[in-house]
Amino acid sequence: MVGNVAVGGDAPISVQSMTNTETRDVDATVAQIRQLEAAGADIVRVSVPGMDAAEAFGMIRQQVKVPLVADIHFDHRIALRVAELGVDCLRINPGNIGSAKKIREVVNCAKDKNIPIRIGVNAGSLSKELLRKYREPCADAMIESAKRNIDVLDRLDFQNYKLSMKSSDVFMTIAAYRGIASQIEQPLHLGITEAGGLRSGTVKSAAGLGLLLMEGIGDTIRISLAADPVEEIKVGFDLLKSLHLRSKGIHFIACPSCSRQNFDVISTINELERRVEDIITPLDVAIIGCIVNGPGEAKEADVGLTGASPNNLIYVEGKPDHKVDNENLLDELERMVREKVAKKLADEQS
Repeated sequence: MVGNVAVGGDAPISVQSMTNTETRDVDATVAQIRQLEAAGADIVRVSVPGMDAAEAFGMIRQQVKVPLVADIHFDHRIALRVAELGVDCLRINPGNIGSAKKIREVVNCAKDKNIPIRIGVNAGSLSKELLRKYREPCADAMIESAKRNIDVLDRLDFQNYKLSMKSSDVFMTIAAYRGIASQIEQPLHLGITEAGGLRSGTVKSAAGLGLLLMEGIGDTIRISLAADPVEEIKVGFDLLKSLHLRSKGIHFIACPSCSRQNFDVISTINELERRVEDIITPLDVAIIGCIVNGPGEAKEADVGLTGASPNNLIYVEGKPDHKVDNENLLDELERMVREKVAKKLADEQS
C-alpha cells in the first residue's frame, strides 16, 4: 500500500509522475501536485535532496491528498525525517544510503510506520564495481544490482518493497524486467528513464512498457518525459486504456482523415479532446470523417460521429440519433459527451 493506493496483486496498475518544481517552493510544488491529481495521478513522487527540502515536504504533505513518494539519496537522515512527516513511500537505493547501521535505521523506521520502500535501479547510476565487472551498463548488471539491494532488505527481514529497473534503452529495460520478474514476488514499477520529449518519449515508453504490460509484467508505471508532468499522467492512462488494463477518461477513436472527410477531422478531435480533458468517467467516443468506416465505428461507441452530406450523423449507444451541420458540430459533440457522462454517473449512483 502506498497511502491508500494498492500496488501489485490484483490491484489496478497505478499511474505515477514526479514533480519538477523546487521542493522548497512549497506553493509551486503543491500547485503542481494538485494539477497531477486533477489529471488522475494515483501517486506522485517528490525529490527530497536535503533537510530543508524535507521540512518543505512536510508542509506539502499537509496540503495534498494524493499519496507521496519521497525520492532520497545518500543521506539516511532525510528518510527518517520524512517518515515522521507522513511520507507514503521511500524511494531509496540501500546501497547509497551509507553504512549498515544507517540502512538498518531507515528500514526499522519503515517497519515501525508501515512505510513501503521502492528500490530504484538505474542503468545510469550502477556502481563502479558492477561497471568494471560488466564493462558497460547492461541488463545483467542491473539485475545483479537489484539482487544486492534486495539481499540487504532480506537480511533485515523487510519485504514491504517494490522494485524498478530503468534504462533509457528499451531493449535493456525489457531484458532487466524480464530477468527479475520471475525471481521476486514484490511489485514492479515500470519506466523507460530519460525517454525523451513528449513525442519521442511517448513512443519509446509505449514500445517498451507496452510489451512488458502485455506479458503481465508491471504493477505501477511512470512515463518519463521531458515535458509537463501532467502529460506523463495522460500518456500513462492512454497506454493502459489501449491495452484494456484501465478505463479512465474518454477513449477516442478517430480516423486519420482523407479526401472523403465531410468535416475537418483533425481540428475537431484535437479541440474536443481539449474541451473534455476534465472528464475521468470512462467513455468511448468515435469521430470518423465519412460513411465508409463511420457507421461501424459509431455503433461500437457510447457517442459516435459519422461524416455525411449534407449533414453529419451522431450516434448514441450505437444507434443513429440525430444530424448536425459542421457549424455546430463541436458544441453538439461536447454536449452529447457531457450528457452521456452525466447519465452514466446517475446510473451508477441509483
